[in-house]
Amino acid sequence: MIFAMDSLVEWLLFLVVFLSISISSSSAGRIGIPRGAAVLKKHHLPLKRAFSGDLHTYFYTQTLDHFNYKPESYATFQQRYVINYKYWDGGAVSAPIFVCLGAEQALETDLQTIGFLDDNAARFNALIVYIEHRYYGKSVPFGSREEAFRNAYRMGYLNSAQALADYAEIIADIKNNLQASHSPVIVIGASYGGMLASWFRLKYPHLALGALASSAPVLYFDNITPSDAFYSIITKSFRETSESCYQTLRRSWSVIDSYASLPWGLSVLSSKFRTCYPLNSASELKKELESIYVVASQFNQPAYLVNRVCAAIDETQTDDILFKIFAAVVAFNGNNRCYINPPNPESQTVTGWKWQTCSEMVMPIGVGENTMFQPNPFDLNTFINDCIRTYGVAPRPHWITSYYGGNDFNFILQKFGSNIIFSNGLRDPFSAGGVLEHISKSIRAVTTTYGSHCLDLFPKSDNDPEWLTKQRNIELRIIKGWLVTYYADLKAFQKG
Repeated sequence: MIFAMDSLVEWLLFLVVFLSISISSSSAGRIGIPRGAAVLKKHHLPLKRAFSGDLHTYFYTQTLDHFNYKPESYATFQQRYVINYKYWDGGAVSAPIFVCLGAEQALETDLQTIGFLDDNAARFNALIVYIEHRYYGKSVPFGSREEAFRNAYRMGYLNSAQALADYAEIIADIKNNLQASHSPVIVIGASYGGMLASWFRLKYPHLALGALASSAPVLYFDNITPSDAFYSIITKSFRETSESCYQTLRRSWSVIDSYASLPWGLSVLSSKFRTCYPLNSASELKKELESIYVVASQFNQPAYLVNRVCAAIDETQTDDILFKIFAAVVAFNGNNRCYINPPNPESQTVTGWKWQTCSEMVMPIGVGENTMFQPNPFDLNTFINDCIRTYGVAPRPHWITSYYGGNDFNFILQKFGSNIIFSNGLRDPFSAGGVLEHISKSIRAVTTTYGSHCLDLFPKSDNDPEWLTKQRNIELRIIKGWLVTYYADLKAFQKG
């Protein structure tokens, strides 16, 4: 089974959507969503090798509402999951099970881009499982995407707690069907999926022995993390790469505004940036440019996207700042007929994550005064009003920390948590909301100075830098330690 490059593009776009809808004072986000292949096809990010016939697809009859007993709660839908049995030694010897917890994208995207399970299952003789998140891909309630997203009454079943309960049911069912009651489960996830993995370990410790949570910003809620930390990391990445690039980017916003204030200014800007359609406002252009800089920073490795953007700016010999900025757009996107605002129908990922952001996933990310971007602080009241206007539903900004924790995170988890790896690359702006220090002997933070978003879960490559290989080896060593301890305890229990 071979997937197209668009699968990787979709996964990266999901992660861009994840940040772009979460960081604004409006429900739509201040960052424009980058456009598929035109943006990312030429970045040469690693793709997983073909699976041939190793994957087996199943559908589980899933409960719509796990937390109520009203008649409508018993409705069901078909939830997709995939198993690779190739490396597994079987339930008779309690061989482990690695489970990738899906996030807001179709299952095919994880199969193509999350290489950590397939790269390492053989050394553990592990079963590989990928589970699709409800409301995404083919795991859609109410018969169709259109019906599932018709209104807030139907979208109300799309939330993290329901998703975790889905995973619990499927994992328990797999273990039962395979007669693997004592096979330990390690859950793994990227970004929002990483948050789900850590929360699953905390909420369902009887089902998951441990969790690897990659680039999981579990502390970017309820003002635990400074609002402007996200954009501060992006600014730091660009400034450390090139001071002149940073200064050009910082000055460019006012130049755009100056042009836009003139009667013919938007027409000139449309021409300078070869937009696919005439610009309607300066903010339309600025959102698209901002998204480029955010993606370049967040996914800098392994394609060195920040370096690419800055090289285009610094090597363009002109005093025209906007010409330099356009050179960066071309360097990032490749040679295209037009840029900035091509047609882009709203995807399933965008639709679903907008809802999740306007219900529970309220990440108060804003832009402070000391960045290369124009200041735009997060305003909760504006955000709430925008969500009410869009869905008729107000967000619950404190729910995540109430349900999963966050405040005094280290102190609480020292006493009540165990067996979680929080991995982060410090060039990833979302690392600002991640766990960056060890909490206990079994809740470990694994960080890399130059790492980017979820890089440790990408398929391994012969070109991987030494520090990335070391990061993955540390994670594998920790997981091995969990399993060694588990099997010793299991042996003692069975003897006893």
